[in-house]
Amino acid sequence: MTPKIRIYLADDHQILIDGISSLLQTIPDFEVVGFSLNGNNLFDEVIQNKTDILILDINMPQKDGIAVIKEFADKGFPCKVIILSSYDDLKLIKEIMKLGANAYLTKQCAGENIVEGVQAVYRGEEYFCKTVREKIFYNVTKDNPKLNRINSNINSLLTGRELEIVTLISLEYSGKEISEQLFISTNTVETHRKNIMKKLKLKNIIGLVKYALKNNLITS
Repeated sequence: MTPKIRIYLADDHQILIDGISSLLQTIPDFEVVGFSLNGNNLFDEVIQNKTDILILDINMPQKDGIAVIKEFADKGFPCKVIILSSYDDLKLIKEIMKLGANAYLTKQCAGENIVEGVQAVYRGEEYFCKTVREKIFYNVTKDNPKLNRINSNINSLLTGRELEIVTLISLEYSGKEISEQLFISTNTVETHRKNIMKKLKLKNIIGLVKYALKNNLITS
């Protein structure tokens, strides 16, 4: 039998804890193992509950989410961390991800993205809800004259994130630059690149650029 993904929740609103817990427990592979309404003692709590993933708010009494992440970084992360926050400020998101968080979701999109986020993080991937991901991408490309805004209705084999990676590669961003600008690791960028090449049956970057031009992702 496949072991369940053990999830611990930390937020200062009981109603949100109850709602997220109820949603997560509809998934057979998930198990909510505990919760806290403040940031104190979370390091010990997640270890005691053999937690795989901590879903953590930033705004909490006694010890906020940033302080918790810093403590985890100092002591060695005992589990993976998903930030679930009301804030979508890009500077804050970048800081949180650099400290070692694995995912960032806004509370507004939690119902739509939390299950997918848990699954992605458990697989070892970084994850952003669609709203945050699109805001990051827009901030990176807003002043580039060769960019055409991605059409969400494009008939493509690729995911939204993969389309963004194709676009940035076609705009001559290096893997390191993509990593820095999208707040993801270079390994994640490379994994996306390999998956894209495989899906599109391409052998080189020229093929990716042609795909981007054909699908109106960039202008020539």
